[in-house]
Amino acid sequence: MRSANNAKPGALAATVNEAVRPLGVDVTVFLADYEQRALRPLPEPAKPLSQPTPIVGTIAGRAYTTITTQVGGTDPDRLWVPITNSTARLGVLKVCLPDSLDSADQDVREGCRALANLVGQLLQSNAAHGDVLEAVRRTRPMSHASELLWRMLPPLTFACEEMVLAAVIEPCYEVGGDAFDYTVDATVASLAVLDAVGHGLRAGLACAVTLAAMRSARREGQGLGGVAHAADAAITAGWTDVPFVTAVLAELDLERGHLRYINAGHPPPVLLRHGRAVRTLTGGRRLPLGFADPGARIATEALEPGDRVLFYTDGVTEARDDHDAQFGLPRLVELAERLAASQLPTAEVARRLSHAVLEHQRGQRQDDTTLLLIEWSRTGARKDPSCWS
Repeated sequence: MRSANNAKPGALAATVNEAVRPLGVDVTVFLADYEQRALRPLPEPAKPLSQPTPIVGTIAGRAYTTITTQVGGTDPDRLWVPITNSTARLGVLKVCLPDSLDSADQDVREGCRALANLVGQLLQSNAAHGDVLEAVRRTRPMSHASELLWRMLPPLTFACEEMVLAAVIEPCYEVGGDAFDYTVDATVASLAVLDAVGHGLRAGLACAVTLAAMRSARREGQGLGGVAHAADAAITAGWTDVPFVTAVLAELDLERGHLRYINAGHPPPVLLRHGRAVRTLTGGRRLPLGFADPGARIATEALEPGDRVLFYTDGVTEARDDHDAQFGLPRLVELAERLAASQLPTAEVARRLSHAVLEHQRGQRQDDTTLLLIEWSRTGARKDPSCWS
């Protein structure tokens, strides 16, 4: 920590190795790329650069997807440890141990896990001070609209004792009109999924302005209705030819599980209970953001411990294959149910849902797609590995 205080972001890997070298340990930092398909090594001066490691079908990928430490296959002196920060999945740490340290020793594993968590904190705190950490995660150039929106989005994952949340947004390098937002305070989590009409920079600007207006209103203490009205006003003030933004805005009472929401012309969220979709949340309808709707009402849904709610944009259900067949809500629900039964972490469920949509389109996305998956549980009941950092 002392060395990292004055280290440049690009020197993070070298700083960590310098700290653990007296133990005979060598580490390599791998970060997940924006597509969450490969783990890419963080460069370190005077050290050969490792090859990117696929997430699917590798031990390193298993550590990332399950958020658990894995032993390095035929090499018992190598550990792959998930890198997290406040439950945000960032990548994995490859730890090569000397003969004096046993990978089966729980104290050694706990020490490696603590080191990986510290690396996660350093990655997050240093990311804004340089471009190296950001560039490692990219496989191609990013559009201006995507550059704008990614700087405004919160981390893709979050967990506390009462809730786990995971989001995925695609196409990561060209997204323009989709966004998500959340904030978690003492007893309430505020959530939002947005989809601005159109594509490219214009849609990205509309989405960014909407996010800013909603956050400002929320921080002033306004409720869901006030937040929606603030978004309406910001959109109409910014454009003469008024664009609109569909959205679901929600508040979750973390203690009681009461979900309050407004649906501004957006696809209805899906409620999953005991691994099965029980209904879509069709209440709280109003006009899209950008069109004042003073008569809009707030809907309420009582969640049970373990319930999941899946929010999504129409780019998910309307994705088409080569035969013009839509991905569709039934397919999304069926896959969500199957993944729920797999006991995977919430973040991994969201990742696999998003990749299934891309595979349906043979890798050619026709529209932005965003998924936001939350799971609620009473205090102390949380079992999702996302909380184990």
